[in-house]
Amino acid sequence: MKTKLFILCAFVFVPAVLVAHAAPTLTARLAPPTPTPLREFVVIAGGDTRGGCNTAAKQTADLLDTFPSDTLILHIGDMTDRGTPGEFNDCYDATWGRHKSQHRPVPGTHEYYTPGASGYWDYFGALAGARDQGYYSFNVGAWHIVALNSEIDHSVSSAQVQWLKTDLVANLSQCILAYWHNPRFSSGARHGSDPSVAPFWDALDAARADVVFHGHEHNYERFAKQNPSGAPDANGIRQFVIGTGGAPLYSSFRTPLANSEVRDGITYGIVKFTLRAGSYDWQFIPVAGQTFTDSGTTQCNPKPNR
Repeated sequence: MKTKLFILCAFVFVPAVLVAHAAPTLTARLAPPTPTPLREFVVIAGGDTRGGCNTAAKQTADLLDTFPSDTLILHIGDMTDRGTPGEFNDCYDATWGRHKSQHRPVPGTHEYYTPGASGYWDYFGALAGARDQGYYSFNVGAWHIVALNSEIDHSVSSAQVQWLKTDLVANLSQCILAYWHNPRFSSGARHGSDPSVAPFWDALDAARADVVFHGHEHNYERFAKQNPSGAPDANGIRQFVIGTGGAPLYSSFRTPLANSEVRDGITYGIVKFTLRAGSYDWQFIPVAGQTFTDSGTTQCNPKPNR
């Protein structure tokens, strides 16, 4: 059975339940459960394809073809240039969109260039969570995965952040992964860090989340585990920026932030996350003809007493 990605199942997926604020529970279209609940799963992430008709987006889409068809794709936003229905249907659908049923996306800045991101919601439907909200969660093996929308209200008092806190309190999974478009930390010279998303980070840090990833800055950057202030923390969150899906890359960096470990601004690609009970591996996979890569492994954080 052929597989596709952005969460790739190494064997067979445990059903994933998506929960959107004030919306009915949605069941992801995954294979039936198996007797072994905590197996290894592969997750691959990327963002900023920006249209899908460009050569680089076609190349990163080709990488998705190498994974099984029950793989979930976590696109981190900016699928298109202007968020129009035509861009989704005429460009994106032929590249990354050929794996549409495996998507669990979040919107980016460019989706909202079309009022209300209507092209995005029309294209993805329930795969993107409740319309006009776009934040939801699901479980895969030993992992709880949270999709957030940095393009709508994400202040401390917002409905989205209150939903996030409630969702994390209810979570019983051993490890936590989250993703949204704008990075809390970035050494990139174009956009850099976005302090406005600190309420996301604060809530996730309180739950001792393990890994977050973002797009927006068109480069790759990996950080050491850190706390909400960006200081080293053995029980902190490891952040990745993966804006390497096909839009023109930003090769320039400012003076690297203190905990920035790896940076690359000239290579297109995606990141494969292998999720295990108690740990995860990552591997940056470049498009054909490029050589940069990055890989490693990290243990999940001990969780606070529930």
